[in-house]
Amino acid sequence: MKVARRAHVPPFAVMEILAAANARRAAGAHVLNLCAGEPSTGASDVVRQRAIDLLTAGDLGYTESLGAPGLRAAIAQHYRDWYGVDVEPSRIAVTTGSSGGFLLAFLAAFDVGDRVALAVPGYPAYANILAALGCEVVEIPCGPDTRYQATVAQLEALDAPVEGLVVASPANPTGTMIDPAELAALAEWCGDRGVRLVSDEIYHGITYGAAEVPTAARYLGSGAIVVNSFSKYWAMTGWRLGWLVLPDDLVAPVDALAGNVALCPPALAQHAGVAAFSEAGYAAARANVERYAAAREHLLSRLPELGWDRIAPADGAFYLYADVSSSGLDSVTWCARLLDEADVALTPGTDFDPVDGHRWVRLSFASSVDVVREAVDRIVAWQARL
Repeated sequence: MKVARRAHVPPFAVMEILAAANARRAAGAHVLNLCAGEPSTGASDVVRQRAIDLLTAGDLGYTESLGAPGLRAAIAQHYRDWYGVDVEPSRIAVTTGSSGGFLLAFLAAFDVGDRVALAVPGYPAYANILAALGCEVVEIPCGPDTRYQATVAQLEALDAPVEGLVVASPANPTGTMIDPAELAALAEWCGDRGVRLVSDEIYHGITYGAAEVPTAARYLGSGAIVVNSFSKYWAMTGWRLGWLVLPDDLVAPVDALAGNVALCPPALAQHAGVAAFSEAGYAAARANVERYAAAREHLLSRLPELGWDRIAPADGAFYLYADVSSSGLDSVTWCARLLDEADVALTPGTDFDPVDGHRWVRLSFASSVDVVREAVDRIVAWQARL
């Protein structure tokens, strides 16, 4: 029996590292896991209590394909409160995590053979989902000169037109951000050329000193799509709950696709997720960001000890992307040995950059400062033994 060509996408290396770390932990090792982009706190008490109430007395049947009306209304209010942008609830599609959102967005927006541009290094699932759907991925190599983000100049320099552009701000793995003027320029460039802009905003709310974090929801009239999630800011990774903000022309197609692909997102997560937008829900999320900020400050203060002098600016999200090539090891070997010899799990950059990723690793500081401190102690000591 044959296996479809679209199924031959690279595995997500972070999941392999996570499995290896869990196996060591199960065998009794004291593993510090800084490989996954997963907040260590989990969902807030107010969301958990709402879920408990729903499990005992709630209606957990199917919702509408695009999500429960109450949740869609709460998300729309979030855009008014945070960004001063009026988004009709009818434009919001609740999805099974941002991953389900990307699948629906890409299915609705792109045909087989369409060329879609994205920055490298970047989140590997963008390219892998697009490739599985038969799109041509156009990788734009980005470095410190553009803050690891694609620019209009780079788009203008492409050798052939594209039908789509995927951006992320704050970005994974670099943590870098697109400022309001740059996002406006990208949206204008895309709108003028009929290029579909897809903006990954799942790390919004997790920033360090940024004056303004813009949303592409301001540019729905130009055809932009926004992808967001409860996984990062609200620490609800396993709840599998996300959303899309859609331009008018994609609402009906996404509705039809959503009903056929999954009927609806998980009802328990949807109804409990409304509580994330309560005062207590926002307060818990802000407290998490304060924890990440403390861990980030400790990590940055110890860069001289680590000897990591080439890093991406960690302006948002909860990652440090660092060049470890001075060790003489490629990043896959470096991460494997670090786990085996020091019980610290980091992610090799090959997940995010197939060309230069062998030089880089990603450290997630979505944890307490104490865990990050101990991990740095172990890495410093381990590197001294290399």
